[in-house]
Amino acid sequence: MQRINKNVVLGLLTLTSSVFLLFQLYYYKYYLSPKNGAVFPKVKGSKTGQDTSQWHVVRKFLGLVSTYHLHVHLIDPLVLGLIATDLEQLRASPEGSYSECRYFCAPRYFTTFALLDKTWKLEAGLFRAAERVGFQWLKVQSKDPRLEGMEDLSGTEIPLHYIFRLANHAVHLVAFYERNGNYLWHGQLRLKRHTDRKFVPFRKLQYGRYPGAYEKLELQSVSLDGLTVQIPKEPSHFLEERSQSRFIECRYREARSFFQLYPDDTSLDAVEFRRKAKALLHLAAVTLNSLGVRFWLSSGTCLGWYRQCNIIPYSKDVDLGIFVKDYKPDIILALQKAGLPLKHKFGKVEDSLELSFQGKDDVKLDIFFFYEEDDHMWNGGTQAKSGKKFKYLFPKFTLCWTEFVELRVHVPCETLQYIEANYGKEWKTPVKQWDWKNSPPNVQPNGIWPIDEWEELIDNQEVFPA
Repeated sequence: MQRINKNVVLGLLTLTSSVFLLFQLYYYKYYLSPKNGAVFPKVKGSKTGQDTSQWHVVRKFLGLVSTYHLHVHLIDPLVLGLIATDLEQLRASPEGSYSECRYFCAPRYFTTFALLDKTWKLEAGLFRAAERVGFQWLKVQSKDPRLEGMEDLSGTEIPLHYIFRLANHAVHLVAFYERNGNYLWHGQLRLKRHTDRKFVPFRKLQYGRYPGAYEKLELQSVSLDGLTVQIPKEPSHFLEERSQSRFIECRYREARSFFQLYPDDTSLDAVEFRRKAKALLHLAAVTLNSLGVRFWLSSGTCLGWYRQCNIIPYSKDVDLGIFVKDYKPDIILALQKAGLPLKHKFGKVEDSLELSFQGKDDVKLDIFFFYEEDDHMWNGGTQAKSGKKFKYLFPKFTLCWTEFVELRVHVPCETLQYIEANYGKEWKTPVKQWDWKNSPPNVQPNGIWPIDEWEELIDNQEVFPA
């Protein structure tokens, strides 16, 4: 009797194991196998034949991060573009009203989310839980630029990007960090030598080709395809920001090399000038940003950022550039109301416009307006005593963000070409005596203002020497 019972038990165990093995093979083939695609049950209410495998991957990911109390929000450009079109309807119907899988079933390789300020301590647990529900994951990290400075380069690394892959779809989680200039930053996705290049099609990622800088976000909850997600409050504005978000770090390594050759001026006068120039730049930035006017560091201020990561103490002014197409008549009045009286105004909007404002203690704010031609850009200059006009030529450039004196500010992306146009190939060598009419290699004569127009075009509070 005992022998029969043992045989029965062994038979049952064998049968159970076989059934479980067959189930695993079936599950892998029809649910997880990349060859066949992830065939999940259709989302309730979705159209017949619609592929919802991506929806299931996103659902699993959201459930996973929710368990670990991670607050993520959607930044996927494709999905946000659809949301921007439907935003009013989504706000009117928070629970969602579409009967089909509209947002998370569109064909793509990735769905992208963001994580603000990666501070949670349970990362290893998250990865183990991800593996238990079928995800494979990849973490990309690099040095923390917030800890870099003139003294040394910190070796501390921070997570920048996470990728969670399941079958034929992956979730890209981008880590955003707050920087000194009161903005959000994400790093570049640089694969290290040992990384599996075939893990996902990295070149199709929407974020990570360059570092990016963004305004701080306001978020809202919406229901998309039956899933509750956080999104930027103004998706269209976020997408516009994304298209212009490229960020360039200050070159601390090169700056240290520069100061080894040319020791920094740490005199009381130099320290005080830099303090005043920094305050002036911050005031100008607040004022111009309030008007929605794009500007960038130009001339000596741009050179100081690029060459030595600081304000040049003997420059005696702050230089900004503005595209003339972005000119607004309110600029002058707004800066005057901010406590910066107009020092001079040369030219006109159509030709060679230049503004200068008086800051505290002889620190000037010079604003140069740039004009675009077919193959170059230029800004103008005017000699007050003679009415002579000058033109400064630059190769065409685009704008990137950087951080300078604790401020998020634009600089030309093609910075080296911009600097070389203005200061020549020897820009690394300090030049304390600078003649704005003759020293720049990109200056050329541009005629003379008619005498009968001087009163209108040369509004000068002082006459500069010839």
